[in-house]
Amino acid sequence: MKQIIIFLLVIVVLAIGYNTYKEHKRFTPPEYEYVTNKNIDLNYHDRSFLLHYYKAIEDLNGYVITQWSANGIDVRNSDSDDEEELAAISKYTDKLGAVKFYEDQLVKSKTLKNSGLTNANIRLLETEGISQAEFEKEKTQSKLITLFNNNISELRIGQKSVFVYELQKLLVKKGFDIPVDGLYKTITRDAVLSFEEKNGLFPDGKVDLLTFEALLK
Repeated sequence: MKQIIIFLLVIVVLAIGYNTYKEHKRFTPPEYEYVTNKNIDLNYHDRSFLLHYYKAIEDLNGYVITQWSANGIDVRNSDSDDEEELAAISKYTDKLGAVKFYEDQLVKSKTLKNSGLTNANIRLLETEGISQAEFEKEKTQSKLITLFNNNISELRIGQKSVFVYELQKLLVKKGFDIPVDGLYKTITRDAVLSFEEKNGLFPDGKVDLLTFEALLK
């Protein structure tokens, strides 16, 4: 009987010790801490935004440990209906939301840079409120306009160039069945003429700026 009692006491002590250790571990770094995301842009164009992210994490972690040590509330894992706990959890959710707001934008910035964009490009995307797809389209159109300006004076039947190749691609997108070979032949000129007629442009078969900009739309 004595051995059984001792055995039961040992089990109780071990259980208490384990639970105490478990609670201690949960609120000992790094267990309770929200850590910075490894995929954020550390060279984000707005340095103050990055600083706000770090401060938001510090504020969140401080709130978690304070609520536990001062009030015995685990704001991360609680199903209590107590008003004080519910209020604490609500505030924790707000603080976590602030962290995620900064984090999501910083992660997105790094993803955009991995696709080739610069800080200046990303700042433009954010200030203008346009999507990456729209930005890429505008960038491509800008390059094509430059190509147009550099080649339009030389465009003639029989000419073969990168500009003619891009012109033919645009005409194909508009529904014209022509070869895309970079060679400016009668079939390409006639397609330009037909496009001008359909879009209320002066139908001379020549690729002027108005015709080219209409093709880019």
